[in-house]
Amino acid sequence: MNFSSILESLLFVVGDEGLSYEEIKKILEIDDDTLNKIIEQLNLKYDSAEHGIELTILGNRLKLVTKRENKKYIQKLVDLNDSDVLTEAALETLAIIAYNQPVTRLMVDEIRGVSSSYIIRKLVYKNLICEIGRSESAGRPVLYGTTSLFLDYFGLKSISDLPNIEITKDDEVKDLYNSKYREDN
Repeated sequence: MNFSSILESLLFVVGDEGLSYEEIKKILEIDDDTLNKIIEQLNLKYDSAEHGIELTILGNRLKLVTKRENKKYIQKLVDLNDSDVLTEAALETLAIIAYNQPVTRLMVDEIRGVSSSYIIRKLVYKNLICEIGRSESAGRPVLYGTTSLFLDYFGLKSISDLPNIEITKDDEVKDLYNSKYREDN
């Protein structure tokens, strides 16, 4: 069993959330010494200039992050894709967060049926949403909510000014944006 490969996959899947040592040991069913050896192997691998990511510990969580020396290129990517126009996926994600806040990324993913990591990062970058705390559930995932810029962007005085929506059991998840989070005219 290639624990380095498995750990790398796990860290990629959880993204910004990262994993605690305890979570990793439980998932891989390994002890501290084995985990430390795996981390050492991955660090040796990522120390090479040919890799754009590195293993780091932020808080008490192990994460894959981009190397600092690539920051200016990542910023160019963000700037290239940055505009004032929100995509349908971004609007859908924003509506889910606005109506269900505080909400975790996994909750948004479950409602949308697809990963929302990239969109949530973009919405945080645009300052339309922000981290407002941590959930009490396993792993203590980040909770997201809307910002005052969100209110300004949509011309709302407060979150209570959001249009009321009626959710029925007939609403189809595959057309969530149009069925669940659209105001009927």
